[in-house]
Amino acid sequence: MKIAIIGGGAAGFFAAFSAKENYPDAQVVIYEKLRNFLSKVKISGGGRCNVTNGCTDIKTLSKAYPRGGNLLKKAFYTFSTKDTMDWFELRGVPLMTQDDNCVFPVSQDSQSVIDCFLKQAKLLNIKIHLGQGIKAIEPIKGQLKLVFAKDEFPDEVFHKVIVATGGSPKLSGLLWLEELGHKIEEPVPSLFTFNMPNEAIRDLMGIVVEEALVNIQGTKLKSDGPLLITHWGMSGPAILKLSAFGARLLSEMNYECKAQVNWVNEVNVEIVREELKEIITKHSQKLLTNFRPYLLPERLWHYLLKKCDFAEDKRWNELGKKGLNKLISILTNDIYHVKGKTTFKEEFVTCGGVSLESINSKTMESKVCKNLYFAGEVMDIDGITGGYNFQSAWTTGFIAGQLG
Repeated sequence: MKIAIIGGGAAGFFAAFSAKENYPDAQVVIYEKLRNFLSKVKISGGGRCNVTNGCTDIKTLSKAYPRGGNLLKKAFYTFSTKDTMDWFELRGVPLMTQDDNCVFPVSQDSQSVIDCFLKQAKLLNIKIHLGQGIKAIEPIKGQLKLVFAKDEFPDEVFHKVIVATGGSPKLSGLLWLEELGHKIEEPVPSLFTFNMPNEAIRDLMGIVVEEALVNIQGTKLKSDGPLLITHWGMSGPAILKLSAFGARLLSEMNYECKAQVNWVNEVNVEIVREELKEIITKHSQKLLTNFRPYLLPERLWHYLLKKCDFAEDKRWNELGKKGLNKLISILTNDIYHVKGKTTFKEEFVTCGGVSLESINSKTMESKVCKNLYFAGEVMDIDGITGGYNFQSAWTTGFIAGQLG
């Protein structure tokens, strides 16, 4: 049997391993259109490769996927985060789990993962062809003919084909799959940071608030977690999570909206009021600038006081009712104008791809083209930051490679 894997990324390699282990006598070939493979693995996690997430509860794990969570919830029972960790450990890549549950190689180097994959490919006798992109798939008598993008490569026929080409930033990159009859969800960016070109808060770049709440005004979109102030606006898990779950809506808004930031991670305004009243009682003579509530970063606290137009020599007992309300408002509902987005590091993730309506969720086989399977982000599946997108690649690749 001849099996072709289209795409030399995380999902493609994992699908190839699974296929070869399930069909040891098969000829398995990986086709990668670029001159290098596993490029996303190389740069992931700042070059350290966040291979998965330490979460082992499948219900919780599946909630990390704005799209594809229901399919993955079932798939994780076949191959979960624990299976991923065992797979790497057994093949000589020891792992460590950080406090934030992100899992990295102990080496802190993505090359460990790449070396492991190359060793595994060699061991299983999987062929890898670089610079060979596919422009079309043609079903022929129960088999599939691959038509190469470059005329110098002759068409080749395979018994089974797994498409693992990754997310396409443009719809045009998915037309060859649409021509086979698959429904395509138009791709839009996911996992991006917010640009705030007209906001002075950018001067506080580098400051992190460990637990912030953020929501988009006029929508139901909300998120929490660490928030990072950057020289272009805001980033960090709270923003990235918001961008992932709001990918389509934010695209429709042309990435222009108002972000409401709750700096103190408390939605009950009365609790905040009581906290500040207690400070007024206990520290009445202290300057506002010298006593920070909620352990807010000093530079941020001074910025918020300035935004409230409070004098630098104002004391806590001089706030008054109006001043107290102003302070509560800025702490729990500080508003910033978002205008544009920036890709998170070099790692683009897309919302969209081959619709899950066109895919058998148990086998990853196409419903419209027999013997064609899918793995990874080419499908309308994407997760938030934290190793979730790689886990989706491993899980769907493992299942697709069973060729069930």
